[in-house]
Amino acid sequence: MKKDQAMPPFVVAAAAVVAGWAMIRWAYKAVLRVNRELEELRVMERGQAGGEIKTLKQDPVTGAYRPD
Repeated sequence: MKKDQAMPPFVVAAAAVVAGWAMIRWAYKAVLRVNRELEELRVMERGQAGGEIKTLKQDPVTGAYRPD
């Protein structure tokens, strides 16, 4: 190959495919990590709340919602 010739198109295409695959894999791992961290926070919040989720009931007089 001469110095003034460009890289063959199949090499460029292969490099683009590899780079795209790497970016998708990185994004997938980032999503899994964030979801894992959020689930850990949810578990901790449930533990601090005593394990039960409180519901709200509407006060018939004022119309405001208050914990049950």
